Amino acid sequence: MAIVRMKKLRVIALREQRDELMRQLLRLGCVEVHEPEGMLSDPEAASVLHPERAGLPEARTREAEMESALRVMSQYAPEKKKLLAPRPTVAEDAFLDESSLEEDCALAKQINAWDARLRRIGADEQRLREEIEALQPWEGLDMPLESTGTKTCGVALCNVPAAVDMESVADAAEAATERVQLILVYQDEQQKCFVVIALHEELAAVLDALRTVGATPVSFPGYNGMALENIQARKRELSSLDVQRRTVVANIAQEKDKTASLRLAADRLATDTARAEATEQLRGTDSVVALEGWFPAAAEKKLAACLDRFDCAWESADPAPEEYPDVPVKLKNNPITKPLNMVTEMYSLPAYSGVDPNPLMFPFFILFYGMMMADMGYGILMIIGGLLLKKSRARGMMGYMAGLLLMGGVSTFFFGAITGGFFGDFLTQVVKLTSGKDFALPSLFTPLDDTLAILVGSMCLGFVHIVTGMAVSFIRKIKAGQVLDAVFEELTWWVVFAGLGCMFLLHTNIVLYAGIIMVVAGPIVTGKGMGKITGIFGSLYNHVTGFFGDILSYSRLMALMLAGSVIAQVFNTLGAIPGNVVVFVVISMVGNALNFALNLLGCYVHDLRLQCLEFFNKFYEDGGKPFRPLDIHTKFVDIVKE
Repeated sequence: MAIVRMKKLRVIALREQRDELMRQLLRLGCVEVHEPEGMLSDPEAASVLHPERAGLPEARTREAEMESALRVMSQYAPEKKKLLAPRPTVAEDAFLDESSLEEDCALAKQINAWDARLRRIGADEQRLREEIEALQPWEGLDMPLESTGTKTCGVALCNVPAAVDMESVADAAEAATERVQLILVYQDEQQKCFVVIALHEELAAVLDALRTVGATPVSFPGYNGMALENIQARKRELSSLDVQRRTVVANIAQEKDKTASLRLAADRLATDTARAEATEQLRGTDSVVALEGWFPAAAEKKLAACLDRFDCAWESADPAPEEYPDVPVKLKNNPITKPLNMVTEMYSLPAYSGVDPNPLMFPFFILFYGMMMADMGYGILMIIGGLLLKKSRARGMMGYMAGLLLMGGVSTFFFGAITGGFFGDFLTQVVKLTSGKDFALPSLFTPLDDTLAILVGSMCLGFVHIVTGMAVSFIRKIKAGQVLDAVFEELTWWVVFAGLGCMFLLHTNIVLYAGIIMVVAGPIVTGKGMGKITGIFGSLYNHVTGFFGDILSYSRLMALMLAGSVIAQVFNTLGAIPGNVVVFVVISMVGNALNFALNLLGCYVHDLRLQCLEFFNKFYEDGGKPFRPLDIHTKFVDIVKE
């Protein structure tokens, strides 16, 4: 339950052993590789060390092709999977065996080719439908579309909006020439389509006149024959394309049984990409390669056993204090505190020289969350959700969430038991509806009747939370040799707090006076010049307002407990109004589901705020870089180490 101690690694190996070395480091999964900055800082070494090439662009391309193929398979040949079903397991040696990888990549290329064919078919179908839609108004026209008229007369196709009266169209045409004829071919709610016949030399003038009433000429360049013939030809093409599409989809569906193999190949290709990325961090000459990196000190023995099998020179060293900002951070937690990584990583990892906040935060986070939710029914749902996620072997954030749901559910159930809440007053209403009798679960206190006591208790918990953060800060300052800062920043105010307690409980002010003297002495001892005087007022103002504001923030524990309880009871009351048990259960469950979803997120956000703002600002030093070793990271399978 601390920040893992890291060591720096430097390796120089023979070039012919480069790929096998990276493969073994991948299997170890404990070395974060980066450029050999120490060697590159030497101009002479930098002049002979050149970047390594490991086919990274090609690896990324193959990975992208496989992911694309899997998306196609999920669209056209989806698999039925059980909800939260665990991922299949694969032995590490079997996973790293790439004998079938080329076959899988060839299949992925074929699937992507089929998908490209489907996209082309879709584009062609869309084009044909648009052409049919444009031709349909002229379906009844008994004239080839390519016809321009007779020897003396010209023919043009036009349309106008449906709101335009054909008489006004005819008047506009006749205003250009009396030798014109309009033949209405089609009309609907959107448009009217007609044929214009006029002398060749007068047709252009007629069309110009028709534009004044909103008419638009229509042409079909490249079309031959009647409109109906063209429509029928395009429908035949659509039928042919539909057959082709069904054939291609059937080809894809036939490969459904190979989806699992493709997923395994996708994880293998992702691993190859990670290894190529790490390899291209190396620098080398024609005969050797050099790398630097970080690894956990506890893994040095197995790393040494691995490196000793190669013809290489290597060394490890503890980082110097000036290197701490560059040291990656890995948190070492037990199964109980590990889920709190979800909170820590969401905020920021601690600096390498800082403190792992998870063990300190754990009891408060779980306690506060359960206090805000405070309902046995909600607690049971959270426990069930956590167990289901555990069963599915969820990893990463989902794995952390499983642990938080379990522990938060237990805390929620506990506070629900002592406040008598089970989906609000669900059981009370059920008993009243079925038997007419009054019933209430036993409780130590209730949010509605003991609001003031809960508020005071929330602030007391907040005070303990803040003092815990101050204690961590005090210890860190003492270890760092900052004794005066520890005394006048933390110890001083503890004396003040103890003095206030003595004043109220023991009727003595001596301890309080001592604390006030220390508050005044702090800026005088540590300040300079006028800062000694102004520091007194600044210290008093900042600390008094800061403590008061921070402690008031914990009133949200009472507020959310009260809000959740009241909302649940409101929905239960609404459901009980009709007097029917079935109606009551439906309305109550819907309302409680909404209340549960709202509180599940709301309590997490407010709990997170209390940790990050009120607790962390007392001691937390953030800015740590996550430790990202060269390792096998899979999306579809779980690796079993041998």
